[in-house]
Amino acid sequence: MRNFITIEGCEGVGKTYQTSLLKQYCRENGFDVIFTREPGGSDIAEQIRKIILDANNKDMDDLCEAFLYAASRIQHLKDIVKPALEQGKVVICDRYVDSSYVYQGLGRGLGLNKIVKLNEIAVGEYMPEFTVFLDLSPEYAFKRKGGADQSDRMEAVGYDFHLKVYEGYKQLIAADPERFEVIDASGTKEQTQAKLREVLIRRGVLK
Repeated sequence: MRNFITIEGCEGVGKTYQTSLLKQYCRENGFDVIFTREPGGSDIAEQIRKIILDANNKDMDDLCEAFLYAASRIQHLKDIVKPALEQGKVVICDRYVDSSYVYQGLGRGLGLNKIVKLNEIAVGEYMPEFTVFLDLSPEYAFKRKGGADQSDRMEAVGYDFHLKVYEGYKQLIAADPERFEVIDASGTKEQTQAKLREVLIRRGVLK
């Protein structure tokens, strides 16, 4: 979908921070860009997000988790993404359907095909024009971050899970290299932000 860009990465890579820096840059330079996130982004979707990430919900079934992500995505598309794209705006989303593919399909072991089929219903034609992947291994990311946030149910799962997620992203990128822009996120925050802006300028998003 033209003008729909997503940003992906493992926990601790600095994805949300980089997105916030980019939002500030766009505001200061007059770029009309809508920034949003998943899970969440709109009122109902944010309520679903709280359920998903609540550390008290440790007994949540993996398939239930997958359906909750898809449900949040449906609402988010309806409330935020579709209206903005119909108005000709650029939408940049912090996480989207690729997160479900790797976290639930591969990390949780539900199977990639099953999660792809579930999200075909959820997203329809609203696949991103391209996806920026901030590349940093979970080992280095958590070390730099100072460890996992134990109040976040997804961060607290364990290293083996996050390694499967990282390898899952690599699998997706290998299968569809033209859709992904891979950025080495091992440098400073400023270096990563510069690379992110360069990709968006080269791709014609920031004109």
